[in-house]
Formats: sequence, structure tokens, C-alpha cells
Amino acid sequence: MKIHNQEHQRNGFLHPAGHESGEDAADGKVVLQVDSKWNNIHLFLVCVSLGVTLVMLLDGCRSSDSWVLLGSSGLPIWDWTAVSVVLLFTGLQGVLYYLPVGQVTEGKMGFNGKRLKYKLNGLYAFLVSVVLLLGLWFCGVLRASGVTDRLFALVTAGMSVALMLSLALYLCPVTTHSSAHVYYHNTAKPLLNFALGQNLDPRLGEIDVKQFVMVRIGFIGWALMDLNYLLSAVEMNSLSVSLLLVTVFQLIYILDFLIDEASVLTTKEFTEEPIGFIMILGEFIWIPFFSSLPVYFLLQRPNHIHVLSAVPICLMFGIGFLIYYLSNEQKDGFRRNPNDPAYASLRTIQSPSGHSLLASGWFGWVRHPNYFGDILMMFAWCFPCGFTSVLPYLPALQCFNLLRRRASEIEDSCLKKHGNAWQEYCRRVPYKLLPYVY
Repeated sequence: MKIHNQEHQRNGFLHPAGHESGEDAADGKVVLQVDSKWNNIHLFLVCVSLGVTLVMLLDGCRSSDSWVLLGSSGLPIWDWTAVSVVLLFTGLQGVLYYLPVGQVTEGKMGFNGKRLKYKLNGLYAFLVSVVLLLGLWFCGVLRASGVTDRLFALVTAGMSVALMLSLALYLCPVTTHSSAHVYYHNTAKPLLNFALGQNLDPRLGEIDVKQFVMVRIGFIGWALMDLNYLLSAVEMNSLSVSLLLVTVFQLIYILDFLIDEASVLTTKEFTEEPIGFIMILGEFIWIPFFSSLPVYFLLQRPNHIHVLSAVPICLMFGIGFLIYYLSNEQKDGFRRNPNDPAYASLRTIQSPSGHSLLASGWFGWVRHPNYFGDILMMFAWCFPCGFTSVLPYLPALQCFNLLRRRASEIEDSCLKKHGNAWQEYCRRVPYKLLPYVY
């Protein structure tokens, strides 16, 4: 949404960097010198509290008065079967990464002077994973409600696997000619190296670790949890229109992301941030379990709505999806070829940087139309949950806050790059995210 400098941001767990970097070279190894604002106490609290917070939110969706963290709920918070499930899922995604399908595309410039290459077969990995899940369920090998009953154990298992992977990257950092080693200046350096990461683009064989956890673990894991909740509702004979709507909406969103998997390659956290424990933990537990919170809420607290009530909700999601998709298409098409006849009728503002800023079309309506579409979609899959609790709305509220912050960051960057041209654009298009509101 740029106009020229904006990123394609998905609903994800943002890697908390907050730093400025510069380059240095030592013994042929590229080093990024980083000044981080994080301290040991802050980092430690985030590392410890993220999993506990997630378990509390999931526990709050249940109607029982017993509290799982006190061990009084009868549901396990540690189970070796759950650990096996997480390890098998991670291993399966690693194997599917090597599927001989999907295109190989170039991403950002590596520190060896060559563009990094990425294999984009996440869609095929998703389809194979879904077929395996449904096949096991139809054959009676898998009982979906049995997986749901181990939900808290799956979260702790995800935390454990994320910890093991993070320790492996910390103790045996993967260094390649195309990646950069990150050096932190302040006193929290040991914890910073572990929590925020010490390599920018680590790779294990052909697998780019950052792409693997962000796409294969995070988004495919989210889709499989949604499907498991849906199958659990079928087993319990409690499938409702509400749960079906939310599941379909989220699967459409995930499917769109996987079809356009290359979009993740331009996000700030992918291009500029190293990968450490916080990012890995977010993809192993926050994306699969927190993003699917509305579906889990409806599984625990069914909210039956009339079919006619679903119509405006579907319209809201459809409109949001169209705004999201079409504005991104307009942005990307204009960026690739501003002289395309399709954009001849659009008004532009000439920037001192030599670029032209779109000032009409979707970007003449609001400065970040794809973020607005994103927000509409996410609230559309919350409304079927009703208004008895704020819990199912938390993922949408978090996303709104992240997009608001990201929009501000992007606008600060555009102001520095385009100067008066950006100020003129903001004068012509005064609304940032919500038309006539904000």
C-alpha cells in the first residue's frame, strides 16, 4: 500500500525488533551492528509470558470454572503424544518443502551480492497436509476431538519444540555467504542473540528457516487447527452456521496467502529482522492457536445464528476481501509498470525521488486500503461469535493495532523518501485506515 514503499502485511506475530543497523565486514563475514532498545527484563517477560497468556486465553473460552493452569480441569498441559504430534507436523512440513512442484523465485539481495532464492510450494504443502488430515479422520485413525482435548498440551509442546529449534540456532548458528550475522551493542546481548536472533537469513540445506516457520508452521498450522475444530464439532454433533462461517472465512484468507506466498518475502520482519526465539515461538503457538481463537470459542460456546443473519456477515467479509485483493493488485501493478494503459486515468503526484505516488483509485479513497480490507475481513469472522465475550475479538483487535502501527511506520518512511510529495498526498487523502474515521 504504498503507494511506493508499503508492505503487504498479513495477520501475524510481529518480531519485536526496534533497532537501527549498519554493516561491517570482518574476516569475510558480514556483520550487522544493531542498537536494540530491548533489555533483559523485557525480553525475559515476553519469552515467559507469551505461552502462559495464550493458555489463559484458550482456557477462558471454556465454560468450565476450573483453571487448567492449576491442574484442576482434567485436561493435560503436558503430554508426550502432543509432543509427537508437533514434531511429526514439523518434520512433515520439512519434507514437503522439497516437493518438486511450485516456482522458485528471487527475493531480497543477499550479502554475497546475489538475490536469495525461495521455493514457493506452500500451497501444495497445505493441500497435502489437509488431505492427510482428512484421510486419517475418515479412516478412523484420527479422532479430532481427541486432538482438541490435548489443546493445552499442544501449546506447551509447541513451546518446547520452538525452544529446541531456537537453542539449536543459538548454539550452532547457521552461517551462509548470503546471510549476515547480527551483533548487538548493549548489555543484553546474550539474551538478545537468543530471543531476537543472531542471523538474518539462516538456511538448513535448501530450507530458509524464516520462510519455513512463517509460512509452513504458522499459516499451515493455523489452517489445520481450524479444520480440527470443525471436525471436532462434527464428531460432537454441534456444528453450527457460526462455526462453519468463521472456519471458511479463515481458510479463504489462509488459502489466498499461500497462493500469493511471495508476498511474505517483502514484509519488514522477513527482510530486515533476524530470527530468534520470539519469532519462532510466535509461529509455533501464536499464529496457529491465537489466530484460530474465534473457532475454538465457538466450539466451546456455540452461538447459533439464523441463516439470514449470516448474509450481512458474508457481505462484510466479501467486501473486505475485494478491497484487500484489488488494492494490492493496483499497487503491485502500478509499481511494476506505471506506464501501463490500465493506470492512465489515475492521478499521480510526482516525487523528488523520481517515483510517482498514486493519488486516486483505491489509494485516493484511503491511504492504506488493503489494511482496511484486512480489518473488515477479521472482524467479519468475529461477529458470528456474538457479543458475550471479548475473547474471540482479541485476534482482530491485535491485528488492528499492528496494522495501525505498521501504517505509521510506513508513512514516516514515505515522508523521508518523498518529502513534500508525501505531504501533498496526505492532504488530498486525509484518512489513514478507516474512511471518514481515522
